Amino acid sequence: MPIRFRFLAILIAFAIPALAQDRAADLKVAFARAQHLKHGINASGWFAQWSDYSDKHLDTYTDDADIALIAKMGFDHVRLSIDAEPLARSMSHYPGASNDFLTRLDHAVDTMLANKLAVIIDVHPTDDYKRQLGTSNDAVERFTMMWRRLAAHYADRDPNMVVFEILNEPELSDGYRWAGIQAHVAEAIREAAPHHTIVAEGTMWADIWDLVGLEPLADGNVIYNFHFYEPHEFTHQGATWSVPYWSLTHGVPYPPPEGSMQEIINEVPDAVDRYSMQKYFLDGWGAHRIQVMMDDAASWGRQYHVPVICDEFGVIRGWPGHGPDPESRSNWIRDVRTALEADGIGWAMWDYRGGFGVVTKQDGQPAQVDDAVVKALGLNEKR
Repeated sequence: MPIRFRFLAILIAFAIPALAQDRAADLKVAFARAQHLKHGINASGWFAQWSDYSDKHLDTYTDDADIALIAKMGFDHVRLSIDAEPLARSMSHYPGASNDFLTRLDHAVDTMLANKLAVIIDVHPTDDYKRQLGTSNDAVERFTMMWRRLAAHYADRDPNMVVFEILNEPELSDGYRWAGIQAHVAEAIREAAPHHTIVAEGTMWADIWDLVGLEPLADGNVIYNFHFYEPHEFTHQGATWSVPYWSLTHGVPYPPPEGSMQEIINEVPDAVDRYSMQKYFLDGWGAHRIQVMMDDAASWGRQYHVPVICDEFGVIRGWPGHGPDPESRSNWIRDVRTALEADGIGWAMWDYRGGFGVVTKQDGQPAQVDDAVVKALGLNEKR
């Protein structure tokens, strides 16, 4: 063997164990950081999922008193949803660009940290933004640049308490493309913030089956995430923004009672949709089935020796004539929460004050806490 090849072989022989040691050290960090993400809440509709990010909205939709209440209820972290486009504009260096969005975001993050709440920085863009990522390499590069700037901006915050979630529910049917995008963005984040933990997830809706089909990143300092809303016939009853027949259903109980619920099923006009609703009552939904599904997610984590969290789960809040009854809602939240905890999986409920909220609130008024949900989450009812 020529000398130069022998030298290269020696270098590789020494490098492989060193890389393995580095990854093992990074994994240890990721597992430790996951301990700060045991029972959280999503802050939605504030810096994302909104049409008008005015100063008034950002100052009042969720405020310092809400953050203090979140800590007082017993949550240990907040998953903070952030719309990619106003964020990118606020971080741009173009003349005349306003940084008000970023300034208020900084205040929110720092107030959470002051209340001893860890923060998941969750980039949560519109569906159209995600569609562009699926078709345009230029869009991917803009997204990567945004993350490079965002990670650099928060690189001075405590890496034990601030983690970076690359993209909420990618909605990319091409799993290979999403794997490439996620790895590319993770590299950019790591360059800008070497010590912070990244949150990664599977393609499409980040469901459990998206998680178990995911190949872990080469980076060891990563926590893996999934979302859980099964069965949608229960959790999304009355919802008007997705499957049309969901908006026609209400009073669907959990767990399903023995016997026929034909009256509820008959409210669904389409035969295929009626079949889906019938299946809900026949499929044995309850604590055991939910536990089996969580076991699958935990098993994937053990297979790859990586930490796993569930940073979205929840049930729409009912209102007169629509949605679930409060007892059924609390039953489902309790069963999901206890199943996650049985597998050592940290969680964040969706959400704080939106349609799935743990509180109700009118702008400028104190939040009203749903004590039944707080109890179902196993948190502090005494405030």
